Amino acid sequence: MTYPHIDPILLHLGHLELRWYGLMYAISFYILASVMHRESRTGFLPLSSKDIEKLFLYLVVCILGGARIFYMIFYSTESLMEHPFELFALWHGGLSFHGGFFGVALASYLISRKAKIPWLSIIDTLALCGPIGFGLGRIGNFINGELFGRVSNVPWAMIFPNGGPLPRHPSQLYESFLEGLVLGILVWTVKKYAKKHGIVAGTCMLGYAAARIFVEFFREPDVQLGFILGPFTMGQLLSLSVVAMGVGVIYFSNKYGAPIVKAKKSN
Repeated sequence: MTYPHIDPILLHLGHLELRWYGLMYAISFYILASVMHRESRTGFLPLSSKDIEKLFLYLVVCILGGARIFYMIFYSTESLMEHPFELFALWHGGLSFHGGFFGVALASYLISRKAKIPWLSIIDTLALCGPIGFGLGRIGNFINGELFGRVSNVPWAMIFPNGGPLPRHPSQLYESFLEGLVLGILVWTVKKYAKKHGIVAGTCMLGYAAARIFVEFFREPDVQLGFILGPFTMGQLLSLSVVAMGVGVIYFSNKYGAPIVKAKKSN
C-alpha cells in the first residue's frame, strides 16, 4: 500500500507550528476532562468540580513530565548524559507511553490524598479515557512517519519516508486499533459489570501491556537500542512493569477496593 504522505504540521502560526501529534494530545486531554466531569455527576468519580480541575492540571504536568523523563532515561540515555537540559525540550519530540502511565498514577495519588478519597476510584475513571489517548497518539505517530514496523511483504505493508526502500508493517495502526478501539471497548464493558473500584484500571493496564507486547513483535526496535535480552525490545520489557501494576491493582481491589456507587442519570 502507498503511505499517505500527510504534512505533520497542521497549521503555521508565524514561528509557531501546530502539529497533528500535538493536536492528538489536546483532543485526548479535552475528552479526559469531559469524561471526568461526566463520571463525577454520575457518582462514579467522587470528586468535586474544583478537585477535578486540580486533578486535570496535575495530569497534564505528570503525564507529559513522566513521558519525557522515561523516554530520556530508557530510550535516549546518552543524549541525557551529554545534554541534561534536553530533558525539558519537549518540542524536540520523544515521549514514552509507559512514563505517561506512571505520571497518571502519581497525579491521581496526590489528588486522592488531598481529597481524601480512594485512589482506585480516580484511576478507574482515568482508565476509561486511556485507550482514547493511546489510539490518537499512535495515529499521530503514523502521520509523523515514525515508530514504523519491521520489513514485511504483507499486502498492507507501506514504505515509510524514513524507513528505507522496503515496505514495513504499519505497526502504529496496529497499536491504535488494539490499544485504542479494542481496549476502549473492553474497559467500558468491564465498567458495566465491575463491583469494586480498581477492576477497570487493572483491566486497562493488563490490556495495554498485552497489546503493546504483541505489537512490538511487528514494530522496528528503536535504532539506538535494538533488541534487548534476545528477541525482546525495551517497549516489551517496560510493559512487564505495567503487567505487574495491573495485577497488583486488581488484587488490591478485590481485597480492599471500595464498592462502585450505582450510577445516577447524568444530564
